[in-house]
Amino acid sequence: MTPETQLTNTTYDELAIGMSASLSKRLTMQDIQLFAVMSGDYNPAHLDGDYAKSSRFHEIIAHGMWGGALISTVLGTVLPGIGTIYVSQTLEFCRPVHIGDTLVVTVTVLEKHPKNRVTFDCSALNQAGEVVLIGQATVLAPSEKISREVVALPSVLLTERTQLSKLLSLAKSLPALRVAVVHPCDQVSLEGALTARTHNLIDPILVGPEAKIRAVAAAHDLDLTGVSIDPVPHSHAAALRAVELVREGQVDAVMKGSLHTDELMEALIATTAGLRTGRRVSHVFVFDVPTYPRPLLITDAAININPSLTAKRDIVQNAIELAHALGVAEPKVAILSAVETVNPAIPSTLDAAALCKMADRGQITGALLDGPLAFDNAVSAVAAQIKGIRSAVAGAADILVTPDMEAGNMLAKQLEYLANAEGAGIVLGLRIPVILTSRADDTMSRMASCALASVMRAHQLKRV
Repeated sequence: MTPETQLTNTTYDELAIGMSASLSKRLTMQDIQLFAVMSGDYNPAHLDGDYAKSSRFHEIIAHGMWGGALISTVLGTVLPGIGTIYVSQTLEFCRPVHIGDTLVVTVTVLEKHPKNRVTFDCSALNQAGEVVLIGQATVLAPSEKISREVVALPSVLLTERTQLSKLLSLAKSLPALRVAVVHPCDQVSLEGALTARTHNLIDPILVGPEAKIRAVAAAHDLDLTGVSIDPVPHSHAAALRAVELVREGQVDAVMKGSLHTDELMEALIATTAGLRTGRRVSHVFVFDVPTYPRPLLITDAAININPSLTAKRDIVQNAIELAHALGVAEPKVAILSAVETVNPAIPSTLDAAALCKMADRGQITGALLDGPLAFDNAVSAVAAQIKGIRSAVAGAADILVTPDMEAGNMLAKQLEYLANAEGAGIVLGLRIPVILTSRADDTMSRMASCALASVMRAHQLKRV
């Protein structure tokens, strides 16, 4: 084995005064963020670039925590190495360490004590040769000679919800959205609505059995102070009452609580409700995918089981308008199938080709369409290039249109559970947006769905 794959320690008896070892490492923002995740240190002087730049704290980013950690690394892996037990340290921080600086940390045997205690002189120099820290560390040196193969550390993906954070910021610049929360009679639906209210995203009216709502709030220590409750006896009545609140102009959106999606949607799309438009109702997910550089819209994964070509035209147009609301002036729409060529044996390829031609004829507007495209060609420019696909959409899609609900639902859940994506979802095609959350959605997802509805409603009102 090469020295890089093998660790061998230096025992107490082998240590001699003046022996030394060094380690060199460059500080990155990911180092700081990872330390914050592990330690719970969310000091904005360490993590918030804007805060750091606007204050003197950018001069002292992390030199203590990082420099001290590097000293521990040298002592534990190099000298004395495996089996070393850290006892104490005293360090003096002489200069700041900035992101991008490279430190050379050196430990030198200063004094040997009885019972395997050893004191090391410690220092760190930056790339300019300036002393960053000095001090001493005392350890219990190993008495047994040990040699071990280096264990590969796991890779770490630090997820920053950049896209959802932008969405939340955009929504917070708008007035709180008036929302009828339908039958919020479990913890997740009630807490989600109240959290969105706390962040001034929505102004909710809780529609449902008042005794049940208050019991849930009491059981989970949720504060209902100042929150309006519109009492009705059961979930079906709550859905019907939400429709009335929309028609009366008291709310601008509806949010699903702990009732079934079919029960809510049946009340909303009924011809007597007066909420239908001339367009097919459809669902759109907006995903923040850590490995993708822009918001990724996926439709339809929740409403239309096996949509016709006409329905797909409306599904595409609904998603385009949501993209416009999010500030994407000309979204790139990828019509997905299993292959990127038209094949009469695969109906979704025929629909994709027809939808693209409909866009050419002005039946779909406001976007660039291409299809059929396989998923890899839609999101990877490299995959598209390898297959010789020349397209403004391929590799840069903003919207993915799936062949049916099964494909859309599976794609959305794969992104969430295997790609660490987080999504928000709303229903479009009615006079008002519908916040359609799942029981498995976390607080961020519920807040983002409320933000999505707020942004979409503001866009709708501009067009009136």
